[in-house]
Amino acid sequence: MGGKGSGRKPQPIERKRRLGNPGKRRLPSPPLLAVIEDSEMPEPHRPLSTAYGRRMWDGIWKAGASWLKPNLDAEIVLMVCEMLDERIQLRQRVLMNADAWRDRRALREIDRQISSLLGQLGFSPTDRAHLGAMSSNTHELSNLRSRIEARRQAAG
Repeated sequence: MGGKGSGRKPQPIERKRRLGNPGKRRLPSPPLLAVIEDSEMPEPHRPLSTAYGRRMWDGIWKAGASWLKPNLDAEIVLMVCEMLDERIQLRQRVLMNADAWRDRRALREIDRQISSLLGQLGFSPTDRAHLGAMSSNTHELSNLRSRIEARRQAAG
């Protein structure tokens, strides 16, 4: 009974903000979002074999500019991009040969590894909450609510 890991999983900070902080606990202030210029983006120190890996490299550094550190996180980001390159090749083999069950199993395993590494980098809501980072996009429902409220105030 009990023990480490038992109990409810923590809710992402973004969800608490969207719900209006139902627990009334102090939430960390939203971080200032950094914008990374192309000239500031680090270059991969090993070549990436496909355009997908390079696009992932650029996307991760742009999306995680406010919390990623090039000197600390570059190796994990590069591993994710290399795994994506490998995933593309595996997927092509699986699509060409329906009986390639070993390749299909390897494809699912590499999907799990990519997902795990992206989580370590803070690219899931729960992991971003642990890092204290917040997504830059506001929720569409909150935009709708604010527009409705503005119309009500203008009419009333």
